[in-house]
Amino acid sequence: MCGIKFMPAVRFIWLCLIIILGSCAAPEVEKKPVNTVWPLPPAEPKIKFIEEISSKEDVEEITKSEFLKGLIAGPRDVNNRLVRPYGIAIDKDGRLYVTDIGRVFVFDKRNKSLLFVGDKPDAGQLKMPICVAISPDGRIYVSDAVYGKVFIYKSDGKFLGEIGRADELKGPAGIAIDPVRERIYVVNTKKNSVMAYTVDGRFLFSIGGHPEDKYKLSLPTNIAVDSEGNIYVVDTGNFRVHIFNSDGKLSRTIEGGKKGSFIRPKGIAVDSEGNIYVVDAAAQKFFVFDKEGNFSLSVGKGGIEPGQFSVPAGITVDDEDRIYVADQMNGRIQIFQCLSKKWQSAQQSQKQTNGQ
Repeated sequence: MCGIKFMPAVRFIWLCLIIILGSCAAPEVEKKPVNTVWPLPPAEPKIKFIEEISSKEDVEEITKSEFLKGLIAGPRDVNNRLVRPYGIAIDKDGRLYVTDIGRVFVFDKRNKSLLFVGDKPDAGQLKMPICVAISPDGRIYVSDAVYGKVFIYKSDGKFLGEIGRADELKGPAGIAIDPVRERIYVVNTKKNSVMAYTVDGRFLFSIGGHPEDKYKLSLPTNIAVDSEGNIYVVDTGNFRVHIFNSDGKLSRTIEGGKKGSFIRPKGIAVDSEGNIYVVDAAAQKFFVFDKEGNFSLSVGKGGIEPGQFSVPAGITVDDEDRIYVADQMNGRIQIFQCLSKKWQSAQQSQKQTNGQ
């Protein structure tokens, strides 16, 4: 009984303390400036930090009453917050899909909402989702390392079916979709190969895993496909990236340059100019290579500030050359802008529209 009567008073006192402390001027603390462009001046910047997303509050508008209610209730709802994000995808409407523990977050800034996929206790419930990809018609593909399947959902999250016959996939991770050829590629990590399917799940061919192969994949993790159908596979165990043509034939390999050597490569993506982005989970940064595989620059270091990472993983690039990186242990997605020719052209058009 005493506890029930006392609780409102505790909350009232706590709220008063917040208001009082908030009105007090905090002592000035000298902070070192955070690097938000790469490379640093006087070099011409190529990439800049934009923002980060970690919870429902980053996409939904919070009213004054909701804010006050949150103060009284205490800590923010952890059920709507990223914990260990890994895989990332962007659909044509700008929705951000992020795999996390037991579900996929769908951040929709345009409609100011947060939805979930694969979290319901029925068919299609995820256990250990790793990566996610979105087809042009909005279907959602999610690899699950425990079930050894790729689950398929409609754009509204309704379960449609799965890819992967019995014992065909072991520890599936990266997924990439080739919209032109209507294929989906799945990294079959524990079988050291990549499986190619039609988007409805019919097996086509595999890359790697054959004794006669001149190259040997070792625990491959992530994958990307460019506009020409070239396939980029992160060969994590061998600290390199292989690039195959659309027929699965090896065309070249990126070992990493003197300043771009890999320690534990994970996520990979390609932008509109053919630049290749490779996340290194151990180096706490992502590397940028030109379309020929030559090292260009690196972004990031260990830490919690913008442009700093703690075991980063997945990466993707949208149609506007914005770069999204899953910052795993910091529980967030960091978003950067590649200052590409496409971006510069868009900026110039915007200035002309605004009469500047």
